[in-house]
Amino acid sequence: MSHNTVDTHIDGTLGNNDVTAITSNADAGIHDIVFDFCGVLLELNYRPCLEGRFPQDIVESLCADRGVYGFFESEARMDAGEDFAVVIKDVEREYGDEAATMFRYYIEHYADALPKMVDGMEELLADLRGAGYGVWGLTNWSAETFHVAFEKFPRLERLLQGTIVSGVEKMHKPNADIFELALARFGLDAGRTVFFDDTQRNVEGASAVGIHGIRFTDAAAARRDLRRLGVRV
Repeated sequence: MSHNTVDTHIDGTLGNNDVTAITSNADAGIHDIVFDFCGVLLELNYRPCLEGRFPQDIVESLCADRGVYGFFESEARMDAGEDFAVVIKDVEREYGDEAATMFRYYIEHYADALPKMVDGMEELLADLRGAGYGVWGLTNWSAETFHVAFEKFPRLERLLQGTIVSGVEKMHKPNADIFELALARFGLDAGRTVFFDDTQRNVEGASAVGIHGIRFTDAAAARRDLRRLGVRV
């Protein structure tokens, strides 16, 4: 497996020092592009789901502090493959009935937290498919709620040629095993594959197995970074 990587800045763009790395891989050519979901393909916003239904001060605390009520930790457990029925009992025991009620409502109304696709990303995926590139998904997401993404955005399901979901596989980013699973299942060559994620540790996880990991900020920057890697888009 190739271990050629392209370093990226924290904003996801490629700097002048990256030109050598890009040039050294130009002959291989990029063949496949893999995308994270929330923060890259889809917007995730908890407020529309919770505001007006629960006390505003609690909603503000939950959205401002990732440690309050164990909300994010609980969702991460589901993303890693734990069942909601198990997680909700722990939320109730550790944080009380109100926190459990909020978390249950959020999971049951997940579509309300997914307002739209990230601006420009539907067009980017369509352009990549039209140019003959492989386009794939790789997400940390619960097996129990992932279906909502494709039900609400069926065009996204049609544009992607396959998606790895952490909660289904019971493995998750940034660990190497989920990236290696994507390479094997989709028949990808790491050195000819780009991975976009909005979380730096996941970018680094992809780079560690030889994939071109790039920090995502927006569709325009992603397009520029792909072009600098020789992708015709």
